[in-house]
Amino acid sequence: MEGDINADLRSRNGLASDISLDKLERMAAEMLLPVRFLMGLLSVALDSVTDLLGRVVGSSLVKKHFHLALSGLVLFGPALSLWASKYSVFANSNNFLYRKFLRSTWGWTFLLSGSFIILLCLSARCSLSVSLRHLSRIGLVGLLLWGCRYVLTLLEDAAGTCFEPVTSDAQSSSSSSSSSPLLLLHEDQTKASCLRAGLLWRGYELSQDVLVLCFCCLLLVEELSAFARSKSLRTPPGGALRLVFLLCVVLLLLWMFLLLCLLAYFPKCPSQQLGGALGYLGWRGLYQGWYRLGPGWTCPRLPGEGLFPPADTQTNSIA
Repeated sequence: MEGDINADLRSRNGLASDISLDKLERMAAEMLLPVRFLMGLLSVALDSVTDLLGRVVGSSLVKKHFHLALSGLVLFGPALSLWASKYSVFANSNNFLYRKFLRSTWGWTFLLSGSFIILLCLSARCSLSVSLRHLSRIGLVGLLLWGCRYVLTLLEDAAGTCFEPVTSDAQSSSSSSSSSPLLLLHEDQTKASCLRAGLLWRGYELSQDVLVLCFCCLLLVEELSAFARSKSLRTPPGGALRLVFLLCVVLLLLWMFLLLCLLAYFPKCPSQQLGGALGYLGWRGLYQGWYRLGPGWTCPRLPGEGLFPPADTQTNSIA
């Protein structure tokens, strides 16, 4: 009798545990429904936005005329200083955007564009050698920018002079309408050490910020134009590739905005125009010159070249 009662109790406990587990599973599924619905909406929005941006960036209009629009911005952007307010937050050189992004322009560009190339190669299921060849484009751009900045720094140090303002006792006792203070020359000073000491630097200058911004904008348009053909890949573009592509587009817009702020709030003619011209020549020499020489171990491929089916082989660079 006792054995029957114990067996009945054990069966009831097992049934109760089964019922409680079923309830918990149903409750968890009901709680996850809004999350799944939201994730589905975000996925659809991401697909739609990236497809639209891919068609825009990969269009012939952008590929053929983006560098012309960027050149016009560099040439005529300083004219906006006539309407720029000196009390604006962007007129402060210690602005958050300047400190966090302008001084690390190439770092952000290298990180996001390199990630985009890696994910694109993974979607195409290409070999390691092909992936490294595509990544070598970014490395060569980095070497070119480093060499340009190093040479320009040497030229600025050689062609410039450091001065220290000196106010004599006679000038301090005179009125404010007196002549400008004398300048005491400092020999063997570089531009960086001179500015750190709070002195005045006068001499040849070429805007390295405009150079890097222009080069990075042209590079991003070149690399991102391959996304327009990503649907023909062996593996359709996933969420990671689409997200990185979207971040690269946002970065491109941010670089163009910072370039506009530099030209409008800190106009320096013609050093900014010379920097933009040097960045344009660097892009022209790589993407319109070296990278078009054809297949070979000494020539990196153009963006998207060798990743898509043969029926979709098209040149994918800015003309």
